[in-house]
Amino acid sequence: MVVKLAAWLIAAAVACPAAARDFTSSDIYPADYPTVRAVGHMADVMRERSGGGLTLSKLGAGDQETESYTLGELRNGTLDMARVSLATLNSTVPATTVLTLPYLFRSTAHERRVLDGPIGLEILAALERVGVVGLVFYDGGPRSTYGARPVRSPTDLRGVKYRVQQSSNWAPMVRAMGAQPVVLPLARVAPSMRAGIVDVAEGNWSSFVALEHHRAARFFSQTEHARSPGVVLFSRRIWDTLSDEERAIIRSAARESVAYYRRLWDENEAAARRTAEAAGVQVVDDVDVAAFARALVPLHATVISDPRLKAMIERIQADPGP
Repeated sequence: MVVKLAAWLIAAAVACPAAARDFTSSDIYPADYPTVRAVGHMADVMRERSGGGLTLSKLGAGDQETESYTLGELRNGTLDMARVSLATLNSTVPATTVLTLPYLFRSTAHERRVLDGPIGLEILAALERVGVVGLVFYDGGPRSTYGARPVRSPTDLRGVKYRVQQSSNWAPMVRAMGAQPVVLPLARVAPSMRAGIVDVAEGNWSSFVALEHHRAARFFSQTEHARSPGVVLFSRRIWDTLSDEERAIIRSAARESVAYYRRLWDENEAAARRTAEAAGVQVVDDVDVAAFARALVPLHATVISDPRLKAMIERIQADPGP
């Protein structure tokens, strides 16, 4: 009888771990978006490696709150985890601005090397000062300009109302080209474009289609002006309540989700472009990228004044790969 009772207690402990934790995660994109699916993969790995002790509810997919609001929830501990655009942190963590600068990366491969290397780790570590723990980056591909008119050179943006993200460094860049920056949350871009409140916005192929901006914009001009990544964050307040073993499981699951995410992302970008073209969006390929680079790269120095961050830019540019 005693043996049977002991066996039952052991089985119960395995089935219902005493320290079981269920976390919530948020993302502004819909449930089938690559970032949300990658966090879902992370959740599967967490659950498996913790024996069911650590679970993650993918709540908030498609949430229309701004990412700045989401960041506030993370900092005060009312939300456990989230994937947000790194540009959301530009005003609070200056180092994040480096990775969002225009024409900094030569290619997706270049960006991924930087995010996976020492510079990426430095920037993730810097996030803890503002109440969040940076786990991993999800690169977001080249960002381009889309809207009611084609954009082939910086002169095409003079007098144009250009939607920008809150807290990002893109506003001064837009002004430098003679455009008028208009700060709007993603959820308001499509209706604002239809109403003429904004003329153009910027983003990648995947977000362009996932948010149905391709139904409001007639042109997608491949300016490919920046490659601002997303970042997976954990609330520092919640993180401090976890054991070292729990933290290690979460970090390893996050790292494993990156390769899964990148496969999804590369496939999704190509599919999104096909969807947009089938819907009648005109792709503008003859963009004078060199003219945009000449106009915007010199502005790096006006956005970044910290010598340490200027040195970081030089380290990124010195990368010898393609």
